[in-house]
Amino acid sequence: MSLPSLDDLLGTARVVALPLATRFRGVDVREALLLEGPEGWTEFSPFVEYDDAEAATWLAAALEFGWHPLPAAARTEVPVNATMPAVPAASVPEVLQRFDGCRTVKVKVAERGQVLADDVARVRAVRAAVGPEGRVRIDANAGWNVDEAEHAIHALAEFDLEYVEQPCASVEELAEVRRRVKYMGIPIAADESVRKATDPLAVARAGAADLLVIKAQPLGGVRRALEIVAEAGLPAVVSSALDTSIGLSMGVALAASLPGLDYDCGLGTASLFTADVTTTPLRASAGALPTGRVTPDEGSLAAVAAPAERREWWLERLRRCHAILAAQA
Repeated sequence: MSLPSLDDLLGTARVVALPLATRFRGVDVREALLLEGPEGWTEFSPFVEYDDAEAATWLAAALEFGWHPLPAAARTEVPVNATMPAVPAASVPEVLQRFDGCRTVKVKVAERGQVLADDVARVRAVRAAVGPEGRVRIDANAGWNVDEAEHAIHALAEFDLEYVEQPCASVEELAEVRRRVKYMGIPIAADESVRKATDPLAVARAGAADLLVIKAQPLGGVRRALEIVAEAGLPAVVSSALDTSIGLSMGVALAASLPGLDYDCGLGTASLFTADVTTTPLRASAGALPTGRVTPDEGSLAAVAAPAERREWWLERLRRCHAILAAQA
């Protein structure tokens, strides 16, 4: 893939800061840098704590999406789940109202500063809200050790879990948790062990997960993510990295291109924002998102423009990551 010039990127760069309705992943505002390429708008939004080497992979994904045609799609819409932050149980119904028609809910657990009783109460409230036909999955973001994970899964099993996402940090720990809870019939999913790993296929080789949670930006783009899924030979769920609607459209393109899609995808997270880069955000309707690119409008971009110092921070980051990609090329 030829690398666009830095001047080309800086010429269209827009830095935005989207406010969240509920604190999520430790942030109240999500920042992103948007770029316009010949194929349309794209997004570069590695989390601020990531170093330049990791962030450069996200830039490669953004450049692929904005400068190259998409793979052929196997479907015209993608079913998505609702996402439940680590809110008090009483707030569950209010959050779910933001996700139109979603039959699946991913519940954040193992939040720092909370205890297992908080998780149980939240998951119980979600199960009560979606009924016996709904699907409930949990995501610990590697917040437990092996014993804690086993104990928590036992405590939450009564709520008929679809799967448990990244209960522990390492591949070895995932494999041990999977071994311990296998008799319960609850699948283990790997997220961070794929997208933050130097070897994203190590999970599959170790038999440490039943399915993969994949994200387009952290894996270097739609095509690389498709290659990883094919090589791993495991079912995949496409999820977001708390993107703007432009970044979400990249995830939808990935999900639409998968040969098989057995699970609802975690791409409905635009519903967690109170503003976006377009007046028609990519939010779930009847539990699904349409395929297709998203174009921001000037009014929305102006309304969520990041402060000048944050814009300069992102432009400097873009310059450094572009240099890394240029050196690799």
